[in-house]
Amino acid sequence: MRLSILSSAFFAAAALAETHVFNWTTGWGTANPDGTLERPVITCNGEFPWPNIRVNKGDRVEVYLTNGFNNTNTTLHFHGLFQHGSTQMDGPPLISQCPIAPGDTMLYNFTVPDQVGSFWYHSHTEGQYMDGMRGAFIIEDPDMPYDYDEEVVIILSEWYHDLVDELTPKFMSLYNPTGAEPIPQNLLMNNTRNNTWIVEPNKTYYVRLINIGGFVSQYLYMEDHTFTVVAVDGVYVEPNETSMLYITVAQRYDVLITTKNDTSKNYAFMQMFDDTMLDVIPDDLVLNATNYIVYDENADLPGQYMVDSIDDFLDDFFLVPLEKEELYEDYDYQITIDVVMNNLYDGINYAFFNNISYHAPKVPTLGTVLSAGENATNAYIYGTNTHTFVLQKDEIVEIVLNNQDTGKHPFHLHGHVFQVVERGPTFPDDAPEPYNESAPYTPPEYPMRRDVLYVNPNSYFVIRFKADNPGVWFFHCHIEWHLTQGLALTLVEDPLGIQANETLTDNWKQICENVNVAYTGNAAGNDKDYFDLTGQNVQPKDLPAGFTARGIVALVFSCISGVLGCVVIFWYGMADIPDMEKRVLADLNIDERAFLAAEDDEEDASADAMGSTINALSKQGTTHEITTSH
Repeated sequence: MRLSILSSAFFAAAALAETHVFNWTTGWGTANPDGTLERPVITCNGEFPWPNIRVNKGDRVEVYLTNGFNNTNTTLHFHGLFQHGSTQMDGPPLISQCPIAPGDTMLYNFTVPDQVGSFWYHSHTEGQYMDGMRGAFIIEDPDMPYDYDEEVVIILSEWYHDLVDELTPKFMSLYNPTGAEPIPQNLLMNNTRNNTWIVEPNKTYYVRLINIGGFVSQYLYMEDHTFTVVAVDGVYVEPNETSMLYITVAQRYDVLITTKNDTSKNYAFMQMFDDTMLDVIPDDLVLNATNYIVYDENADLPGQYMVDSIDDFLDDFFLVPLEKEELYEDYDYQITIDVVMNNLYDGINYAFFNNISYHAPKVPTLGTVLSAGENATNAYIYGTNTHTFVLQKDEIVEIVLNNQDTGKHPFHLHGHVFQVVERGPTFPDDAPEPYNESAPYTPPEYPMRRDVLYVNPNSYFVIRFKADNPGVWFFHCHIEWHLTQGLALTLVEDPLGIQANETLTDNWKQICENVNVAYTGNAAGNDKDYFDLTGQNVQPKDLPAGFTARGIVALVFSCISGVLGCVVIFWYGMADIPDMEKRVLADLNIDERAFLAAEDDEEDASADAMGSTINALSKQGTTHEITTSH
């Protein structure tokens, strides 16, 4: 009888599930999101912004993505989705797929059977999502645990006036040896500045806050209103009321906001740069962006709302998941990684995990897994610059991340949410503090779970997850500039399980063939000897010992100064300046003129004597080596 009931429930759910089909073509248009400059943006079917997607738990999604660019590859990643059994649909190029060539179409085909909440999608290629290729992806929950009257999606980002492919060469440059990130021009809310949110009185709104930016974290706060946090990164939590949120790029917060009964006044909804992430703060940069909670469209809009301190934002570490999962008390495999930003032999500033700056393989890592047979369990075949770790089925994995950098970094794990075991405080700039496993510490009984977590400057965090999702998963800093610098590693989870349960689609293979990328072989493209990595992609050589970023800056500008000096000397030397000698003499005082006259007399006498000697020797018909000294 029980089997019959379960079977009926299964078929009922299957009957209710829908298939959502999207046909998207990338392209270029123009837009002016911040109201100060019209600039090129990436469009979807000729429109900007890209659409927000809404599906139900259990639905199937089919996205036919056509690359409409002329000379640029692309990909698509559905951020936060586990992709159970469909790691080939995860999106990062040369990890789980080949890049999509111009004119080609890839079908992203997957189901969402076990997740609900706020997610998003974006290009995972060359920072394209900062130029507009991004949108919200909402999975509705038929068993929503919280009551509310209306739902609202609010997406957050920063905005640049220059295209990413214009900013990147300047960023990854010998002339930017400190790795200073490009400074955005503005903050956006729902793809505009000074966003207006029209509300009704005495209502509870379920607001999905999604940071789809590529760089800066933001503080969010409202005038005379509060947030009640009920979910983060697709994980429900026990309600927690706060007046301020700190949200990094790629994080999501679901909050309840209850409006007032009084409609006589409108209120400010503030965004604020985390300016500690900016190397410099331009004079014209507006750090506080004012948006509006509007009760009465005929009433005045509010001005900027200031707070006394930004130190009281909600610390997500202390959130407790609604579905309690006890802390994994111990780990089977520990991965310890140190974050360092440094320069290599080409003078460019790179980002490193344990002295390895990620450089993509020549074959997608998933292709290597599926073509390597039993060798797939050996991390070496995936390349020495992909920083790949092989995880065994169902083992508890602990990642210890020590940040030796003076900035915050938000890290994202594909394919999982993780337990947040510990996060250290900020330490002084000159004293990075690594994780000490033997130090006394009591972790939370039911730790927070999410898929993006920031590490404090010069500090550390510790996360754990169970390797129960066979696939190839990226772990990387979600600041797009730092990913460009190489701050990433690869996890190959249960490779034999991948081989047993997943088969590449014909379309997936065709995408590789059309972009001339092999999908079998090791990281170097060798399918004969998987342990021969000759020709693999590697990072530039190390700098000679003793070189620092400051030294490179000094060297670069010394060279620039030297070149400019030579140019000036050459220009003056070649210039035909009339009456040059008279002009110089006119600028000398009496003593300097007398000294110069004496020098001229002495040189004339020496020249006369030399001329007499040469004439005498010539007359003698002999050859001598003539040496002169002054």
